[in-house]
Amino acid sequence: MASLRHHPCLLLLLAALLLSHLVAGLAATGPGDIAVYWGRHKDEGTLREACDTGAYTTVLISFLSAFGHGTYTLDLSGHPVAGVGDDIKYCQSKGILVLLSIGGQGGEYWLPSSQSAADVADYLWNAFLAGGRAGVPRPFGDAQVNGVDFFIDQGATEHYDELARLLYGYNKYYRGGGITLTATPRCAYPDNRLAAALATGLFNRIQVRMFGGDLQCEWGQFDSWNKWAAAYPGSRVFVGVVASPEADKDAYLFQKDLYYGILQFAEKLPNYGGLMIWDRYYDKKNHYISSS
Repeated sequence: MASLRHHPCLLLLLAALLLSHLVAGLAATGPGDIAVYWGRHKDEGTLREACDTGAYTTVLISFLSAFGHGTYTLDLSGHPVAGVGDDIKYCQSKGILVLLSIGGQGGEYWLPSSQSAADVADYLWNAFLAGGRAGVPRPFGDAQVNGVDFFIDQGATEHYDELARLLYGYNKYYRGGGITLTATPRCAYPDNRLAAALATGLFNRIQVRMFGGDLQCEWGQFDSWNKWAAAYPGSRVFVGVVASPEADKDAYLFQKDLYYGILQFAEKLPNYGGLMIWDRYYDKKNHYISSS
């Protein structure tokens, strides 16, 4: 039999097949889910289209970018809000969780007092969750998101624990299911903006951002992620990655580097949750997880 080294085309084909299997496997790693942020780029397509890829089990609508001072702003980067409610229901009918992410980068949000935390919780309940009160507009109509993601990246740290407790308290109005609370901290442990909120133990998921300019974390990805997993054994902890070098060239991991650098170790831990992808736009362009 001829040696493979004499057939470079065959070697290339085998390498391509190996990589394709690895990429396909990312969407089904361990017990994991695939969460993706949607709403940051108008050209990413609709929420319904994201759910139709079959690649994601959770979509995080981003962002409610202003709150805490009596003004609320839903910033979907030019996406028309009309129709999003129907898309939410469609995604949920396919078994996909849809959460509203609050905060983000460059918004105007803070919680200056306990009263502001109570006001924001009341607003989220009545505008996006299962509540409803005269005078509180519902941007998505009668569609109800499954929960709230805390993407707190700036401002003061106080009162987010109170907001989490207040939101969790609304679970008494649900029959079955309830409000899913997730947090998306920076990878350096601890994230002081979210430490008090996470200490409540009320967060179902923690989505650790292995990107965003913290090179110390990016050089030791698994070590950084492992600190979060060890600190919160009662939460499902996700590995958060960018889907394209265009999003963050220093933090971008090729699929093989993601697997061999983090996932082969993370998948063995009982509270590994899956992958968080930033974001739908970059995933659509680069086919990191989805094929469309």
